Amino acid sequence: MKYIGALQAVVTADLSDREPTGAELDAIDLEMPLITAEVELLDVQIMTLDRPVSELDARRIRRARRRVLAARRELANRTADLSTSEVGA
Repeated sequence: MKYIGALQAVVTADLSDREPTGAELDAIDLEMPLITAEVELLDVQIMTLDRPVSELDARRIRRARRRVLAARRELANRTADLSTSEVGA
């Protein structure tokens, strides 16, 4: 009698064991400015959790939000440019 379960472990690869592909790394690299801006916004928001928000804190939050929006806009424009260049090719 053969056990099928032992054979399936060899056939089925665990997704957590693989390295990221080049395309996945390129996508992460493309999104890195947005990721950095979102982390900075989160840092500013965390700073203001345990105290009342001062005018300076409010400015920091507004600036960080503007950086996130600018990074999202640039990413959207880049991906739109990439998709139109792929269609035209």
